[in-house]
Amino acid sequence: MTDESAGGSKRTTAFVISARKRTLQKAAKTVGEGALLAVGSFVAIVVLFIFYFVARDAVPFFQLRGFSEFFTSTNWYPADHPGGFGALAIIYGSLMVTFGSALIAVPMGVAAAICLSDILPFSIRQYAKPVIEMLAAIPSVAFGFFALVVLAPLLQNNGGPMLMWAWWILVTPFLVLGVLVAADLLTNSVKDPRRRQQLYVMLLTVFGLISVFLLYKVGTLLFAIQILTGTNALNVSIILSFMALPTIVSVSEDALQAVGRDIREGSYALGATRAETIIQTILPAASSGILAAVILGIMRALGETMVVWMASGNASHIPEPWFNYLEAIRTLTATIAGDMGEADQVTGSARYHVLFAMGLLLLVISFISNFASERIVARQRKILSGQ
Repeated sequence: MTDESAGGSKRTTAFVISARKRTLQKAAKTVGEGALLAVGSFVAIVVLFIFYFVARDAVPFFQLRGFSEFFTSTNWYPADHPGGFGALAIIYGSLMVTFGSALIAVPMGVAAAICLSDILPFSIRQYAKPVIEMLAAIPSVAFGFFALVVLAPLLQNNGGPMLMWAWWILVTPFLVLGVLVAADLLTNSVKDPRRRQQLYVMLLTVFGLISVFLLYKVGTLLFAIQILTGTNALNVSIILSFMALPTIVSVSEDALQAVGRDIREGSYALGATRAETIIQTILPAASSGILAAVILGIMRALGETMVVWMASGNASHIPEPWFNYLEAIRTLTATIAGDMGEADQVTGSARYHVLFAMGLLLLVISFISNFASERIVARQRKILSGQ
């Protein structure tokens, strides 16, 4: 065999090996993509099956009793003959405690995330964040016992003073932070350093006096409040806020850290203060992650069962006035957990199917909330990218 024919044979062999290698790589890529698609689709399939099986037992209730009674009536007497299945007060109770917990957890969680990310030294942050995240490891039944055995008697016996001190302790840091940020932002446009310093001191004095008056006036009103029962919506809202807090703090802090050090340094290099950098640069850039954290925290509060079952009072009525958090309420999750054992004895009845209707409503609310958050996050990303 000549050298030329040997070289051609080697090139042909190399070409065949290369073609086989490309074929194997293509096949491996196809198999890998198919496996990832199957794994990714599994979760969606499971969710669809959950929707299907819950809806299968929920639809018969609406066929028997219709939608009007379920969504507009407050008469919840499932054991009577004929029974009353008005879930309006129960739906309102769920939304009420969810809103109350979000009102406490969201400002505290986002503020804590900002402190961990941009204010506290790293040596303190590495100890503070694990302690906050440890709240997520506490069982919900332990929170329920604390709400029932400790917090409920305290609210009933010393409700007014507790509300006053809670108002002072929780609101004072936010007011101080708000006063400092407002004074900083309002004086930043003044070029003369001396005049800026004078204006800054004046604004601090005015805003500080207003804040002190607000703290004292509201605290006096709260001190005079008498709480008749400690198992109420306020008790549940407080405990749910602490249960949602680790999720909001952890996810928000990760979103703030993901913004990057270069953006912060660029803002400082352009002359922005720390307050301007946090408010005008970091928070808008991390808004999608913070929104996701808030949605996850709210869904954590909405889906909680044990705490609301043990400490809400389980009274199926709308408080009077409607924003009164000092009265007992009843929620969807507590109703499902409390009544399913008895309703299971009469499978196929309206009392059985109405609990699945409540479960379906919870699933729909969760789905709509997550879908809305995804749309808001996508829109925010387009705005930040300049599209």
